[in-house]
Amino acid sequence: MIRAYKFLLRPTVRQGQALAEMLRDHCSLYNAALQERRDAWRHVSKSTVRYGMQSAQLKEIRAFDPERQGRWSFSSQQATLRRLDKAMQAFFRRVKAGQTPGYPRFRGVSWFDTVDFPRDGDGCRWDPTPHDPVTRVRLQGVGHVKVNQHRPVAGRVKTVSVKREGRKWFVVLTVEQEQPRPLPATGSVVGIDLGIANFLADSGGAFVPNPRHGRRAAARLRAAQQALSRFPRRKAKDRTANHRRAVEKVAQLHGKVRRQRLDHAHKTALHLVRTHDVIAHEDLKIRNMSRAPAPKPDPDQTGAFLPNGAAAKAGLNKSINDAGWGVFLTILHAKAESAGREVIAVDPRNTSRTCPHCGHTAKENRPTQETFHCIACGHIAHADTVAALNVLRAGLVPRNANLA
Repeated sequence: MIRAYKFLLRPTVRQGQALAEMLRDHCSLYNAALQERRDAWRHVSKSTVRYGMQSAQLKEIRAFDPERQGRWSFSSQQATLRRLDKAMQAFFRRVKAGQTPGYPRFRGVSWFDTVDFPRDGDGCRWDPTPHDPVTRVRLQGVGHVKVNQHRPVAGRVKTVSVKREGRKWFVVLTVEQEQPRPLPATGSVVGIDLGIANFLADSGGAFVPNPRHGRRAAARLRAAQQALSRFPRRKAKDRTANHRRAVEKVAQLHGKVRRQRLDHAHKTALHLVRTHDVIAHEDLKIRNMSRAPAPKPDPDQTGAFLPNGAAAKAGLNKSINDAGWGVFLTILHAKAESAGREVIAVDPRNTSRTCPHCGHTAKENRPTQETFHCIACGHIAHADTVAALNVLRAGLVPRNANLA
């Protein structure tokens, strides 16, 4: 089993400068490799440059620029080139599938925030001084950097990555370890319905309130973004000190909301995994649900458009993104796999319109957002609880068939 660990780095001032220079040089390598691919394709020969060709040039590049490219790990530079190669392969895959291609972009220094080391011991070394009570990670060109290791690392370290988030630096380890023992069986099964008024409702009638972290921070974020908008758009190297502080303020607020959302998702998923053996949820297409409505051209007036509810949909999309359903479901699946639990995704159609007592399905069964009132048998309940019950039943049908 592969598991990731993320720890805060405590670099000195000089080490922090070296880490920033390492990101800058890897970003420069990435952009230069992308430019080479673009130029080769635009040439009359329509040449294709691949990873193997660019990797073979690294030796000459390092010899030509020993003070910058020559300082860093050869393997980490290969990982940066592989990163570009994966982006190009994904671009061509989307072209063949008829999707929006999204050609890989050039990266600014502030948008290139990660350097990967493919193997522990090649350009990096996790905990190189085990006799020292302070944990460190050794990085080629940077030195031995202190690590705030808040929990033990179990297993064999496979890869090491250095990541910058605002002014903070982190080290991310991927570790190969044995499959953990599953949690003791509880004999409980549950269905959950994700929502906006409540973050989720389960089939037992319980609710988890929606914390709305983004909405609570909206006023402060709006003020910080307004302060940032007063500065003209400039490259990072040309910004004044006040401009840099305004940028960092916006980044800090966004980072805090992100951490709060992750914390809530982890705690909610952990409670579900510890309490239930089987968890059924709706198979939501979140990207489609948060898509802006298509414009409606006015047939009577050229260049004019009819109302399409975009303003109201924008508010709903903002609430969906603030809830963080996708992050929560990803965390839930990961925790369930580690704990030996089963997670089932079911078709969400008509889950909140079908009566759990008589099975009648109609749009009129849900007169309001929260109320379910079956027009056939008169059953009354909370609409989200009804949806969770139907999700659980739909998830158990194929499971019981497979067990039989």
